[in-house]
Amino acid sequence: MTEPTLHEVKVPRIRQWEPWFFVGPSLLLLLAVGLYPTVFVAYFSFHNWTMGMGPPVFNGFDNYIETLTSSDFISSILRTFLFLIVTLPIELCLGLSIALALDQTRNAWLRRLVQILLVVPIATTPSVVGMLVQLMFNTQLGVVNYGLHVLGIAPIDWLGNAHAALGMVMMTQIWEWTPFVALVLSASLATVPQDIEEAITLETESFWARFRYIKLPFLRPGLVASIVFQTIFTIKTFDMIYSVEKGGPGDATQMIALHIERIAFRGFDVGLASAESVLTLIVTIVLAQTVVSFLYKDEV
Repeated sequence: MTEPTLHEVKVPRIRQWEPWFFVGPSLLLLLAVGLYPTVFVAYFSFHNWTMGMGPPVFNGFDNYIETLTSSDFISSILRTFLFLIVTLPIELCLGLSIALALDQTRNAWLRRLVQILLVVPIATTPSVVGMLVQLMFNTQLGVVNYGLHVLGIAPIDWLGNAHAALGMVMMTQIWEWTPFVALVLSASLATVPQDIEEAITLETESFWARFRYIKLPFLRPGLVASIVFQTIFTIKTFDMIYSVEKGGPGDATQMIALHIERIAFRGFDVGLASAESVLTLIVTIVLAQTVVSFLYKDEV
């Protein structure tokens, strides 16, 4: 008597549904906190609705036209892009340097200690980060201006000067998210096979050659993940900047997320804020897809 093959074995109906018992709760939660709000925002982006002023009224693409012709929206988008263009390369360079240094460290305890310390900025609540930044960069009592005074440099009005305030939130963003990049790239370097690395070490002592031909191919997935996630995180930056400056002084630090918050929860124009949110989502998706396509263009 022959044994039944895998395809001939009848799986009980309850076992066929078993995977959904594990995936189902996460899927429902994702739909509740992800898909539903997105559909909600997309719906209201085609309606004229001021919160508390009657039911929504369909107005087609009027909200999108107003958004695309709004100087405030364009300024916020450009300011956000400037924020991204400045902070992202610095985060990548510093994060890569830290990851390479950790990779070269042979002391396991030191490496573990540094990795634990890198988690601290990421785990700190952004609102707490904002409060600490306010104290550190205070014109009269802040430790930053005290350090400048010791060096013989005049104090800077970090919270009141537009350019200084923008630089301050950029430095804070870099401090908060460089560790994330470092940990991701450090995990990518850990996937480099030890025997291949030892073989190339015997062939050449050039650090650049070992990095270019051995480490970089294994770093590419981590670089893509870092760039994509940091692009998303930077575009939607809100709580840290809101805690520090609330978009001020004036609109010097008003990124797109803060601009949408002002339209929705201060001007109560939900329709216009929804249209701005949808356009911001589209821009984010396009940027992320462009990065992935560029870094993997040789595999397409």
